Amino acid sequence: MKRIFVLTACAAALAACTPQKSGAPKAAAGAAAAKFNTDLPMTEFMGHVVDPAAFMYWKGSGTEVDEKGEHDLSPTTDEGWDVLVNGASILMEAGNMLQLPGRVRAPEADWNRYAQQLTERAAIARAAAEKHDKKGVFDEGGRVYEVCVACHEQFVIQPDIQANGPAKGDPLPAVPGGKAK
Repeated sequence: MKRIFVLTACAAALAACTPQKSGAPKAAAGAAAAKFNTDLPMTEFMGHVVDPAAFMYWKGSGTEVDEKGEHDLSPTTDEGWDVLVNGASILMEAGNMLQLPGRVRAPEADWNRYAQQLTERAAIARAAAEKHDKKGVFDEGGRVYEVCVACHEQFVIQPDIQANGPAKGDPLPAVPGGKAK
């Protein structure tokens, strides 16, 4: 009798360890389904995630001209290059996050295309930063910027114009000294 009980217990244990062939596996049935919190408004997502990441990258490329002359903005240390890699990495993931349910805007195909382009171009920009390629960082940063501008034109600027009409008055700030703009 004891042997039958032990054999039955072993058979039950083996059966429990055998993968299921049809339907969902038992382990997955008890696991929580993915749930995304996309409550952060788009303006805040852009302002707290996308914009800072883009500026992390862009601030380390090109040149700046001031009264003292022209200055190369490229990093001069490994830590400086890491900042560019980090910014591009965040942009890559931001492109993914923009496609999450609850974040997608209509028309969805256009929105997802821009988000995917952001991820793709940020990946190339990241590779340039990893190589410490000054020209590549500048060029790829420009390509990331092109995606941002195109997306903003379709999803921010044109909807605002449609809702509020064209800007009234002179949208440019006055030049100090009152000279022509």
